[in-house]
Amino acid sequence: MHSPTRHHNPDREPTGGSCCAPSRSDTAQPAPAPLTASPVAGMTSALVRLPGGQFWMGSEDRDCYPADGEGPVRPVRVSRFAIAAHTVTNAEFSQFASATGYLTDAERYGWSYVFAGFLPAALRRNAHRPDPTPWWCAVPGATWWAPEGPGSDIDARADHPVVHVSWRDAQAYCAWAGVRLPSEAEWEYAARGGVEHARYPWGDEPEDEGCYRANIFRGRFPTHNTAADGYSGTAPVEAFAPNAFGLYQMVGNVWEWCADHWSADHPLGLAVDPRGPADGETRVLRGGSYLCHDSYCNRYRVAARIHNSPDSSSGNTGFRVAA
Repeated sequence: MHSPTRHHNPDREPTGGSCCAPSRSDTAQPAPAPLTASPVAGMTSALVRLPGGQFWMGSEDRDCYPADGEGPVRPVRVSRFAIAAHTVTNAEFSQFASATGYLTDAERYGWSYVFAGFLPAALRRNAHRPDPTPWWCAVPGATWWAPEGPGSDIDARADHPVVHVSWRDAQAYCAWAGVRLPSEAEWEYAARGGVEHARYPWGDEPEDEGCYRANIFRGRFPTHNTAADGYSGTAPVEAFAPNAFGLYQMVGNVWEWCADHWSADHPLGLAVDPRGPADGETRVLRGGSYLCHDSYCNRYRVAARIHNSPDSSSGNTGFRVAA
């Protein structure tokens, strides 16, 4: 392996606001009685076996966010493992909820974060909005089976990624299914698909108009989404072409929980099967979502990362499993 070229644009420093959902702790609301799930028909996702190996993790490119701990670019080796071809779907999560009676954190708390653009005026007016990210509304009754709150459903979204799931919810699903969450290093190795140093799973170049490779926000964030790629919210998990490893939508669509505690500090030497810090208050998410936008929050790159508390949930957060 050769060391990549390093360059950095200080104008890309994050300002505190982003398309990423705030922490649940930013909003204090009482939790009403738990809700009852409304399941849909089930599906089964395939695990893709990857050989593992050494790769360059992270980014110091001009469009990275240094404060997010994207760099330094560093050598990492991962052992062979298997990872799901796509994120867990509504249908798959429904099987789990039906079999176990499990209630998600959104159901227990009685609310979750929904993008304001999806809500009717009455819900937008009455919902609490965190000051740094007013496009997020804390909506009572928003849950995985009612993604936009009361009156919404997933009847036509069985093959869409499940959302409004916290890290703790993802862990519960994994325990039931006999799988686990990927480590952050495994996730990035898988997302890169064997393409070294690239910004996206398909290479360095952004998409061409009319040849869309990911489900992201298109237009003027946060007020006008043209949905030119066909989707204003979540897309079916196999709606776009997979990467070279056969993995679908490793970027865009929904943020994906990883197993690791968050840290913005990384060792410079070779790390073998890193698992992040031993403890911490937040967990890592990777991949960006349908709310990422080149001009505002370009975090649908393979090296981009954020973090949130393990009980937080939103309409653009899901997960993918590994083994």
